[in-house]
Amino acid sequence: MKSIKELYRIGTGPSSSHTMGPRKAAELFLKRNPASPSYRVTLYGSLAATGKGHMTDVAILDTLEPVAPVELLWEPKIFLPFHPNGMRFEATDSTGGISDSWTVYSIGGGALAEDGQTSSIEQPEVYSMNSMTEILTWCEHTGKSYWEYVKEREDSDIWDYLATVWDTMKESIRQGLEEEGVLPGPLNLRRKASTYYIRATGYKDSLRSRGLVFAYALAVSEQNASGGKIVTAPTCGSCGVVPAVLYHLQKSRDFSDLRILRALATAGLIGNIVKSNASISGAEVGCQGEVGVACAMASAAANQLFGGSPAQIEYAAEMGLEHHLGMTCDPVCGLVQIPCIERNAYAAARALDANLYSSFTDGMHRVSFDKVVAVMKQTGHDLPSLYKETSEGGLAKDYEQM
Repeated sequence: MKSIKELYRIGTGPSSSHTMGPRKAAELFLKRNPASPSYRVTLYGSLAATGKGHMTDVAILDTLEPVAPVELLWEPKIFLPFHPNGMRFEATDSTGGISDSWTVYSIGGGALAEDGQTSSIEQPEVYSMNSMTEILTWCEHTGKSYWEYVKEREDSDIWDYLATVWDTMKESIRQGLEEEGVLPGPLNLRRKASTYYIRATGYKDSLRSRGLVFAYALAVSEQNASGGKIVTAPTCGSCGVVPAVLYHLQKSRDFSDLRILRALATAGLIGNIVKSNASISGAEVGCQGEVGVACAMASAAANQLFGGSPAQIEYAAEMGLEHHLGMTCDPVCGLVQIPCIERNAYAAARALDANLYSSFTDGMHRVSFDKVVAVMKQTGHDLPSLYKETSEGGLAKDYEQM
């Protein structure tokens, strides 16, 4: 597995796979062909189907057009074999011929890959163990926890990086709670975070707690939907879950920043396991790979904060993902708004429930986290493409694409 820096990416929304990935690909291609007279970019499959709603065209054009004219082609019915989010970049020469061609895929969380080479564009592998079972066994044999495995495998600057991640997460919550009005796009969806926050403060105890978690998750997700600065955790579409849970626990239980950073390390390890063995791409496996994985990450992080054993942390993560199995990715009008924003709030609450449930146990259970990851991958493979970020089925079926 690669560094968790590849999982926690700081950038702007609304989509890690449809906005951040294509922007990065355009930057890399521009570096290869800085003096081309013109460019042509063809978007395929899911990337083409919901690219306009996710601002894929804006990300690419903003990068390439300042240098030379760009022809953008959309092929939503053509799915390249390697991944649903395919792109082909072409540069011309002085005669109008093709001087360079590059096919690349946005595989989720802002990561890029070429055909059959998932690590070709990313950082080198830094983790020797790729499964939860291996890492759990290591924890039990060494007496150490998951965050200590992260500490052993990452460079020494990982804590500075996670500190920046945490600062960005907190700022996205604070800004999201201050913003009001309507989110961009044809749905005319009003922001709800500030209203939820105000209402939650009027309740007592458990209702206040749940309402605040909702408000924090909504704040980050609404910032993402409006193109604000967020952290992929593991994706833009699911970026509200982990910050909401950790921010709420720090505010309500006075956990130190150091403990929060360790919880972030554990959460990142959970997300990395799924990314390495299955997928975090909604276009590939549906929303179970985005919000489901985010819930697993937040569940594990919360359980660690409350002193859970490695087995209890694994169980919390397993529940967080298992109970999202089969969740489709069907964004209305191709926007990361309905049902995405609401799902972030609900998953944050589910993460706290998974933590609580696991805390009542000794951590022993029948279905392992690794088994759920394998099932999620197979379930995503079995889902028809219209339920995987194409906006052709499910909740999006009766809405016209942008």
